[in-house]
This record gives sequence, structure tokens and C-alpha cells, in this order.
Amino acid sequence: MFETPDEIHRLQVLLDTSLAGSSSHLKSIIRPGESTLDAEQVVRICQGMCTLAIATVTRRGEPRISGADGHFLHGRWVIGTDRQAAKARHLAARPGISATYMRGEQLGIFTHGHAVPLNPEGTSSDPTWPAIRDHLVNHYDGDSNDPFWDDNIWYRIDPSWMVAYSSDPVGLLDQQPPA
Repeated sequence: MFETPDEIHRLQVLLDTSLAGSSSHLKSIIRPGESTLDAEQVVRICQGMCTLAIATVTRRGEPRISGADGHFLHGRWVIGTDRQAAKARHLAARPGISATYMRGEQLGIFTHGHAVPLNPEGTSSDPTWPAIRDHLVNHYDGDSNDPFWDDNIWYRIDPSWMVAYSSDPVGLLDQQPPA
């Protein structure tokens, strides 16, 4: 777990305000205390690499979806892609992004926000990039000298909306390895 108590608190506020402002249809499916996950549970569930569905938008306003490895660090998703990928071009022009982490009907964590480049080409890296880069290298048992890490563009998703659903929160958490 990488989150500080303050980051857990901010994540909980985001989860609560997102659900409170959601449609009645969504609230009929994701019911607080029954089929929701709190911030600490989200952090526990999102340990390690999570396969995300990422949505971006073309210049014509057409949605595009693709997969990405997601890492939940400090209450935010981190993703990467090749600098020449369509997803990178979309995010450079239109940083709005949606990310979904699902496990069948058992779990859904839905996030909308903005993609913030952590290692943009030709300018200073985000101050968090060195620590995130170290995490990624360690996770993938990589070589820190491999140009792969800097040849790709890495983003942090700064969420403006996030909800976390589970059909069985207790059962889901019982399946998780100890933190």
C-alpha cells in the first residue's frame, strides 16, 4: 500500500461525492454499505498491476477504448503507452480519460478524469516520476537502464469522478491476499 492517511481520506471524499452526484439509475445498482467499496478497500483490491480499459477521444469526438496496465499508486491510476500510440496522441490533444477496472460481475472501479504526463518529452518530468519509475521497474523486474522506461509516455489519472462497485464486498476482500 502506497497511500498516506491523507490520500486515503481524499480518495474516500472522491468516492462519496461521486456516488452522491450520480444518476438515480447508478445509485439503484451501487448502494452505499451494500455494494460499494470504501477507499481502504479500493486500495487493497488494486494492489499490483490491474488490467484497465482506457477510453480516449479522437479529434472528431469519436470514443476509442484500449487496454493498459494500471498501477494504483497514492490513490491514482498510473498507465503507460508508446509515445507514438493513438492513445498518446489523443491524450496529448484531449487529456480527458476514463478508466475501468473490472473482474466479471464481481468488481467494477470506474474513473473519469484527466491524464497528466509524468515524463513528457522535451520538458521536465513530474516530481513524482522518479519514484513511480522505480515502482514500475521493480514491478516488472526490469532493468532501470533500459530505454523502454523513458521511450514510453507514462500518465497519472487525476480523477474527478470515481465509483467502486462489488456484488459481494466481503467475499471479494476475503479472496485478496493479506496486505
